[in-house]
Amino acid sequence: MTTQKFPKESLTILTNIVLPNETNALGNLFGGELLARMDRACAIAAARHSESSVVTASVNHVSFDIAIPLASIVVIEAKVSRAFTSSMEVYVDVWIDNPINKTKLKATEAIYTFVAVDANNKPKAVPAIFPETELEQKRFEGALRRKQLSLILSNRMKPEDATELKKIFN
Repeated sequence: MTTQKFPKESLTILTNIVLPNETNALGNLFGGELLARMDRACAIAAARHSESSVVTASVNHVSFDIAIPLASIVVIEAKVSRAFTSSMEVYVDVWIDNPINKTKLKATEAIYTFVAVDANNKPKAVPAIFPETELEQKRFEGALRRKQLSLILSNRMKPEDATELKKIFN
């Protein structure tokens, strides 16, 4: 296993078109269908980073900002934003791509957490990650705060132990 990697090494891009059987009564892509597509892209990104099998641990945030209409070309871009001991935060951006007028409109973003597992489905160590771009650095820095908040909300961490969250308020 590689001991350190860059986010771009996990970059996964999935492109699909929205078909009639994937839409709701308003003619837009079902949210659940989009969640499944994002989960697949994030799983591939996490597997690329960890060089192992991965399982979805949580969907920490989803923001459905713009409805995605029937026949839209949907581009899903996922890459690991931070690696912890065995878990990885994967950030995913969803775009509506219009090749006719050459525009891309951001429709959705989400944050997933995956855990790398060994042949016995036990958590295994993952490589460290080194952000390169300004956006990668921003997402990397926020990942520990998001993880601590998630642990507090699930009663797996006491608020007083959340060192990164305390920095925000001190």
